[in-house]
Amino acid sequence: MYHKKKYIDQNVYEKTLERIEYLYKLYDEVIVSFSGGKDSTAMLLCTIEVATRLGKLPVKAVFYDEEAIHPPTVEYVQRIYEREDVNLEWYCLPVRHRNACSNEQPFWHCWHPEEEHLWVRQKPEWAINKHPRFEFGMTMQEWGLAHFKKTNKVVIQGIRTEESIRRYRCVARKKQDNFLSTPEKGVAFAYPIYDWSSKDVWRLVRVKDEDYNRTYDIVNRTDLHENFLGQRVCPPFGEEPLRGLWLYAQCFPEMWEKMIHRVPGAATAAKYSNTELYSSGFKPDQTSWRDHIQNILDQFDDENKRLVALEINGMIRYHKNYTDDPIPEEEPHPLSGCSWKFLGKMAIRGDFKGRISQGMAAQGERTRNKIGITLEEAKKIYGKKERGKARRPTDQ
Repeated sequence: MYHKKKYIDQNVYEKTLERIEYLYKLYDEVIVSFSGGKDSTAMLLCTIEVATRLGKLPVKAVFYDEEAIHPPTVEYVQRIYEREDVNLEWYCLPVRHRNACSNEQPFWHCWHPEEEHLWVRQKPEWAINKHPRFEFGMTMQEWGLAHFKKTNKVVIQGIRTEESIRRYRCVARKKQDNFLSTPEKGVAFAYPIYDWSSKDVWRLVRVKDEDYNRTYDIVNRTDLHENFLGQRVCPPFGEEPLRGLWLYAQCFPEMWEKMIHRVPGAATAAKYSNTELYSSGFKPDQTSWRDHIQNILDQFDDENKRLVALEINGMIRYHKNYTDDPIPEEEPHPLSGCSWKFLGKMAIRGDFKGRISQGMAAQGERTRNKIGITLEEAKKIYGKKERGKARRPTDQ
């Protein structure tokens, strides 16, 4: 069950400072995970203010340089690196990232030592190029967990629930201390600005007259003008950022010339990522969605085919756990939200991280709203006849 939002007589800025101070009392060390984006900027500024008051300067921060990042982002992070009140560790390691531009090569490694001739840019001379806990091929999540494993430290991140329902659910499941996660594999994470809006973030920068990433100024001159949620600083080739690849070509043409050769499929994805070719709404007319899924899976190599199929089969089991009905072709099932078209989207986008599958329950909610029934009514109409064998769909 998710808990309803509660509003208190205190602004988000004051509450964030209170949260960070609590973290300094609770842990031996507070570390800011800094990406150079607007949210981590707000997070860093608030931490500097608290650390100044508590005599804890300089603020410890880490930056994971993912190679294919905007030139103004590199310049901004370097200015942060040079601040006396911040101790920033700048890592350039061959982390494994998702390449949603290609099913034949669905992953790529930034700073791959054997692909230096393809690097988008050279490493900064001050970058940290090795770490005793890093192993080649780690994902960013695996590396983050390994980096701080079994330490009495907390890593604070500029994650805000406004940006996605997935992030909202991360904090809404908790009854208290929503901003502080349960330690995962010995690592504690905190999200002190989780309840901020994009306007709150920019208001802080303006009021404090602080430095910021000038990438946003450039992007704000495009079709994303004042589209705060669409203006993101993140690795470019994943499932979600894929639709924004055109920004690199439009705003940073010199960098884009290198990016199209960095990973297979980048040039095609930039041209067609916002068309049916990269969506879940396109398949040959004579082919069923179920057959189309198999055709898509056959484009992956054996291991990656297994991983994507594993996610899809998990959603099929989820559907069968709640209802005896067959999976609909296109219209999401009112109870499970499953359809072959939705599963096709998982296959097309290569849902290795399970992010698309997390939206299936919302598909069911939309269908219920469309036909005008509640979840309880859907359970009675569409639920399994052998009620004892079905789990309660609490996450819908």
